Amino acid sequence: MAQQATPVRRARLGKALGPEPTAVSGVVLLLPTGDEVSTRRPSPMMAAASVRALGRRLGRTGRADGLVVHVVHYRYRGWNGGHAHLAHDAAWAADEAVRRYGDVPVCLAGLGMGGRAALRAGGHDAVNSVLALAPWLPGEEGGDTLEPVKHLAGRRVLIVHGTHDARTDPELSFRLAARAKKANRDVCRFEVHADGHGLSQYKDEVLALAENFVGGVLSGRPFSRPVQDAFAAPPPLGLRMPLAAGFGSSLRR
Repeated sequence: MAQQATPVRRARLGKALGPEPTAVSGVVLLLPTGDEVSTRRPSPMMAAASVRALGRRLGRTGRADGLVVHVVHYRYRGWNGGHAHLAHDAAWAADEAVRRYGDVPVCLAGLGMGGRAALRAGGHDAVNSVLALAPWLPGEEGGDTLEPVKHLAGRRVLIVHGTHDARTDPELSFRLAARAKKANRDVCRFEVHADGHGLSQYKDEVLALAENFVGGVLSGRPFSRPVQDAFAAPPPLGLRMPLAAGFGSSLRR
């Protein structure tokens, strides 16, 4: 009896969050968190849950500017060492965005292991920006474990990390940002004082910061003064920029 072929797993884009604009001028690809090692298929609902609030915010506020937001559904739950499955799926998603919408800029926005995928896939030709929230990164004790950063040149990069994150080490994201800043001046990093991995204590401020960044990189809207200062400041000042309580309230006035 012939053996039945194992179905090939494929990444996919979820439905656009909110009504799609009539003319798409930019795409946000949301990269959910994942595991370090796992070949299990992710649950679409659980994966999307980790980035749902961000997606709803960006989908609602970006529609007027022609922005469309999709969650990326991975083939596997894990990064899986040298396979870097999540990063490959992020790059595939950027290809798919170009296929669907044409030559429009793409922002990769990831949380946790998805933040690592966003940073790793940020060199894709269509990607002009990377937003990494509490990114999971390997230790940097040896040169062979250093995450690459030179491919981020020419992209705007924002990293946000809680100082009390017990799941992903905020010091590692600072070190990566410091290396990336040497190759690309358009790198900044905000620290959320006393917040943990989910960045829930200052959720409104984090979402407002993400909205301001995405609006700037994809729609040409002005960056807030703190974001401008963070990009302009030399290390370490622009890489340890505190996210002030109430950030974003003045932007809505």
